[in-house]
Amino acid sequence: MTNNNGNEPLSREDYEEPRCLLNMNNGKKDMPLRTVPMGRIIEKLDEYLGQDDWGSAERHLDYWLADALSGGDKKGALAIQGERMGLFRKRGREEEALKTIDEALILMDEADMSDTITGATTYVNIATVYKTFSRAEKALPYFAKAQTIYEKHFDKPDNRLGGLYNNMALALTDLSRFEEARSYYEKALDIMKDIPQGELEMAVTYLNMADLEAAERGVEAAEEIVQELLDKARKLLDTPSLPRDGYYAYVLMTCAPTFRYYGRFMDAEELEAAAQAIYKENRQ
Repeated sequence: MTNNNGNEPLSREDYEEPRCLLNMNNGKKDMPLRTVPMGRIIEKLDEYLGQDDWGSAERHLDYWLADALSGGDKKGALAIQGERMGLFRKRGREEEALKTIDEALILMDEADMSDTITGATTYVNIATVYKTFSRAEKALPYFAKAQTIYEKHFDKPDNRLGGLYNNMALALTDLSRFEEARSYYEKALDIMKDIPQGELEMAVTYLNMADLEAAERGVEAAEEIVQELLDKARKLLDTPSLPRDGYYAYVLMTCAPTFRYYGRFMDAEELEAAAQAIYKENRQ
């Protein structure tokens, strides 16, 4: 969940699913020759992104994707494809992102993972790609598939479900289904308020709600409520207890244009300066 196109984060549960491992290893012919170290792959990816080094991040993912495929680790390959999807989407590389969707769907089918949390996360990433590249109608069925799986598996607040609701609302807003979108934003806020360090996700949701109000009422008519929502978002972004890490910097950079669009130029400049300071420190 990040503002207007956040990638769905991969958590430890996404690559430690007993049901999936049992399914994949049901017969010896389906067992991978070797598995890739997803924990270390994600840690290194986060390191590159924390330095704003997108080129190294892409090479890193390409290397491990080739290794996963050559070793028969379809589950690991699927997780890596989800990360590649998000990277291409964030860089505006539509052709590569759409190609990765096709490859991920084939892997999901081969690994029998369509009804797992990893599968749901893949659906969210697919849907977010479609939404980003102006295919909101095509995104919604994938969001719906992910919603069914997430709601079945999560019995307590989880940031992945909150991120899903937020991204569904974005797609619904694009389709002018404003009341439905508003209800999903409220669902996202309700979840994120109970998540440790959920302030960033809540801030993003408030900014998305500002866009919804402007789209539905018009920018001038929505001015007062938009500014109130931006005030809430800025206060949350400044929460002292939030780690000032690479993800924090990424969220600030993603949020800054929304503040600028609504005339909050000083807010935008402050957020971008704070993000660049973090990236600079991480490179040292």
